[in-house]
Amino acid sequence: MAADLALYGYWRSSAAYRVRIALNLKGLAYETRPVHLLRDGGEQHAPAYRALSPLELIPCLIDGEQTVTQSVAIMEYLEETRPLPALLPSDAAGRARVRALALTLACDVHPLGNLRVLQYLESQLGADETARGKWSRHWMGVGFNALETMLAGSTATGRFCHGDTPGLADACLVPQFYNALRWKLPLDAYPTIRRIYEACQGLDAFQQAAPEAQPDAPAATPT
Repeated sequence: MAADLALYGYWRSSAAYRVRIALNLKGLAYETRPVHLLRDGGEQHAPAYRALSPLELIPCLIDGEQTVTQSVAIMEYLEETRPLPALLPSDAAGRARVRALALTLACDVHPLGNLRVLQYLESQLGADETARGKWSRHWMGVGFNALETMLAGSTATGRFCHGDTPGLADACLVPQFYNALRWKLPLDAYPTIRRIYEACQGLDAFQQAAPEAQPDAPAATPT
């Protein structure tokens, strides 16, 4: 039987990565529809995909006749339409905390290192690879400094970002930590973030969502 859900994504996209984690945490089967962000100038710019996502960004979730864009909106949609197991706490204060953690990563950190931003830095501002790396590490560091304080300073932090069950915030944390490793951000100052990342990495839902585990990942992963 075909999966009810289809996810347009790219193996190394952080935003698609977090949605894959959410789908896996909920135990939902889905069809993968790869969109290569570099081939032929970027398949996300093709008219057929633009009709689904006018901003020409991934991921995009198809649920029957419903099309949902923006990774956090997709995860919230899944939470509302397939509420169990939950990605958000049952109390309002807990939900607000988890959303704040998730949005710190998804809105304040990740977009500054998005592919289209790095491409603009290169093509329009002449930033070479060294400069782009410095840019990425700076903004990841700003975000991680705040996130470490938010996590380490709260009794609500448990094995995972909120308590002992992984959820929405963890789905956002792991892809950004993956990016931090890729861009060689020094991580000694973030023991709580690292501990949570390692706890997540021990779970099948996160392992199966990893970039290298995707069907469109290259056989030899580039650096």
